[in-house]
Amino acid sequence: MVERPPRIPFGRSAGADRWPGGKRFAFTIFDDADLQTVENGTPVYDFLDELGMRISKSVWVLPPDGDAQFDGASCADSDYLDWVKSLQRAGHEIALHNVASSTSARNRTHLGLDRFRELFGHDPRCLANHVGNLEAIYHGEDRVSGSRRTIYNVLTRRRRRDVFKGHDPESPLFWGDLCRERVSYVRNFVFRDINTLKVCPYIPYHDAAKPFVDSWFAASDGGTPDAFVATISERNQQRLENEQGLCIMYTHLGAGFSRLGRLDQRFEKLMRLMASRNGWFAPVSTILDHIRASQGDWAISDSERRSLERRWLLDKARTRKTT
Repeated sequence: MVERPPRIPFGRSAGADRWPGGKRFAFTIFDDADLQTVENGTPVYDFLDELGMRISKSVWVLPPDGDAQFDGASCADSDYLDWVKSLQRAGHEIALHNVASSTSARNRTHLGLDRFRELFGHDPRCLANHVGNLEAIYHGEDRVSGSRRTIYNVLTRRRRRDVFKGHDPESPLFWGDLCRERVSYVRNFVFRDINTLKVCPYIPYHDAAKPFVDSWFAASDGGTPDAFVATISERNQQRLENEQGLCIMYTHLGAGFSRLGRLDQRFEKLMRLMASRNGWFAPVSTILDHIRASQGDWAISDSERRSLERRWLLDKARTRKTT
């Protein structure tokens, strides 16, 4: 009997043909909906269109039904909805940041998913949990497993211990079955490294310990303008290209990237440099679909999960120390 060679995740494979069209690397952005309006979002997306970049912009399809941790427009605002639809027509992916900016019970989440499909013609391919929403799925301490939960709770001062219930079938906030059926990719760990694929070589991956998510993906930290420009510094861009890597930037483009119609000058300069490089600039799900087609469906092993969780917690601890 001939033994088959072990499978190698996409992030540890090599070859000049890793990315389509002979591109040297891939770069994209997942834009969380927090704080975004037509006014502060339009200059940023006009700039991205000028650069030829297409990214993933998340939305809230319903208005808040209770206290929201962060402001920002929803698709209940007709002007905002018209703008978002124009972004979709231009080639940007519309994703989901939970259905509203406040906690939603199961029936409202179901309503929001149906509304998303009605507005955009399909279910959301990508999702990122909104930090303040208690229906977030496998969030808080449930992002990690085993003894690493203790470390997580120390780092977060137990503020996120046993509060998120989207994956709990006994909770009125449960919607895990809907997530599994209707969402392809969910964001989890965020790292400071520009090469998302280097720190999480398995993306997109399925985790049998979290059965209500089809596939997970990681991201690189750009939550604020300061963090964004630090991650995509000229030196880091060159390393990303040399490593033929992938950067999925996590950010909030409504949080100070444009003020009074003017772009943050550091952001503008570094993004122009990024666009000048031989990169593939496509939405998140397009890139993840490409990887999935190359490596197949990757089921993360227990040892791979432990290693990934340790790496994330160490990165989180270092970030806390520096800030």
